[in-house]
Amino acid sequence: MKEQLAFLLEIDKLKSVVRKSPLIDRTRRENSAEHSWHLAMYALILADTANAPVNIDRVIRMLLIHDIVEIDAGDHPIHEPTQAGVQEQLEQLAAERLFSLLPEEHGKVLMSLWREFEAGETADAAFAKSLDRMQPLLHNIATGGGTWVEAGLSRDQVVARYGPAISAGSTTLWNEAEKLVEAHFERPAVL
Repeated sequence: MKEQLAFLLEIDKLKSVVRKSPLIDRTRRENSAEHSWHLAMYALILADTANAPVNIDRVIRMLLIHDIVEIDAGDHPIHEPTQAGVQEQLEQLAAERLFSLLPEEHGKVLMSLWREFEAGETADAAFAKSLDRMQPLLHNIATGGGTWVEAGLSRDQVVARYGPAISAGSTTLWNEAEKLVEAHFERPAVL
């Protein structure tokens, strides 16, 4: 119990990791804990859109833990350049430290789920990763471009960065997202 409580206290730090994505009302930027909760809700609501049968319990578990590593490694949006392999190494070290706070078997289970999510090769992981891209895409649409405007992204860049991950887990979601992206980039620029 002592190890489990220590882990739960440690992951409270995820609430302090501020992401680039604004809340829909634009009052502030979301934190990584809010993002993880929101993704769990996406999985619950959008489960029937997955390309293949998924175990939604496993998907939700992946989504709840996928960004815990940001406690140590920070959040690095897909629009910001990073040195190849550096972020992955920082996240791996973070996962090892954080999951080692738990009793060994429990830590191994979470580490395995985290690695599965990162690899994105199973149906569960592919769907989880698609939701992880869909949520910020919707935030950007709802906020008039949000981080896309800040990063100066073109329509083609948005499609290249979001399309493969979303469609790998849910072509249904990507079909809808692509329509939203097209409509966003067809709007006249506001000066």
